[in-house]
Amino acid sequence: METNAANTDTDVVAETGAAAEAAVNPLERRLDLSIALADLDKEVDQRLKRLGKNMKMSGFRPGKVPASIIRQQYGDQARQEALSEALGSLFSEEVTKQQLRVAGSPKIENGSGESTTHLQFSAVFEVFPEIVVKDVSAMEVERPVLDVGPTEVDGTIEILRKQRVRYEPVDRAAASGDRVSIDFLGKKDGVPFQGGEGKDYQFVLGEGKMLADFESAVIGTPAGESKSFEMTFPSEYFSKELAGQTVSFAITVKEVGDPVLPEVDADFAKGLGVEDGDLVKMRAEIEGNLKREVKKRLQAKITSQVMDSLLEANPIAVPGTLVDREIERLQDLARQDMEQRGMKVKDLPMQREWFVDQATRRVRLGLVLAEIVKNNELQAKPEKVRALVEEAAQSYEHPEEVVRWYYAQRERLGDFESAAIEANVVDWMLASVKVVDKPVAFGELMGQSS
Repeated sequence: METNAANTDTDVVAETGAAAEAAVNPLERRLDLSIALADLDKEVDQRLKRLGKNMKMSGFRPGKVPASIIRQQYGDQARQEALSEALGSLFSEEVTKQQLRVAGSPKIENGSGESTTHLQFSAVFEVFPEIVVKDVSAMEVERPVLDVGPTEVDGTIEILRKQRVRYEPVDRAAASGDRVSIDFLGKKDGVPFQGGEGKDYQFVLGEGKMLADFESAVIGTPAGESKSFEMTFPSEYFSKELAGQTVSFAITVKEVGDPVLPEVDADFAKGLGVEDGDLVKMRAEIEGNLKREVKKRLQAKITSQVMDSLLEANPIAVPGTLVDREIERLQDLARQDMEQRGMKVKDLPMQREWFVDQATRRVRLGLVLAEIVKNNELQAKPEKVRALVEEAAQSYEHPEEVVRWYYAQRERLGDFESAAIEANVVDWMLASVKVVDKPVAFGELMGQSS
């Protein structure tokens, strides 16, 4: 499609190429750009004149360096700068005229046409997709619900007790739940295999740390007793050399420890940070913490459902440039996380393919949410952001100091502003669709094994 620029007095013209229509990428566009050599030369001359006015060079007075020397030393640079500026200006003018929303930077290619008066270029770029959010009124969303009460508090206290369990040596056969200390040696075809030997190795029977057949052989064996047995590794075992293979083990049970849970008393409460050991206060603090955690997890579940529903209802193409940018961000976050865990990641390969699906989903979701937020005025309100900050601060010893820290620098509120917008979208969605409340078990919500 030719533009009006070709019919004006200027010698700089632009036109959209037909390649955009045939491109595999539905978001790719091409602009054919033409720059008049006369205009370019004129701009170069002006740049060199401005440069010469203040140039200092040995053997010449300031501003008196011959134009030929200036052109010889700086002509190429001036031409590149003039060309770059002209292309940028022309590209910006054309995308504005055609109301194109450019995603990322254009790739400038040499044009295919021949001309003695113009330089021909093509700008290849992607545009943001046109998004028309689908009507969601016919959709149904299940909202998980759970009320925290005495039962959940009691269950949490039991978990806290188990986390503080101690083991007392006993003179009896090992049973499920006991902690045992053993020596073991495994052989395959009569030869010890790698990873098949341990000394004073401790584990709790029934926790699944060892293979089930191995634990079954230990159960019923008292301290001080040795035994041998054969077992077959699962066919899906991580070690290919052992997967599906039958081996023999010789073990010696050196100690059997009986689990002893702490009493729920003042000392237990003090261990949880209740300085005066008051059990009523301890339960109140546990209940408060549980309610905050349950609320957060319920919100995460419903948010995940809403986002999945929006993505399913609004399949859109996404600009590859934005996906690439998100992949780089996710790679950086992964490196930072690994470094914080004490891992050396300098030479660790970070494959792009690991992040493609996640990055594509995040970009697609971001574009859909941005459209919903714009159309329904769901921007983050300051009071909502403040409420989220104060809620997050409640898990710290001095909440008011945490709030002040976040508000000390504007950029620290970024995650809370995003969360506020996300919450607004979820509320908008729940108000627009059919919502079915579905009770969820406490253990399931908290990810506790049965």
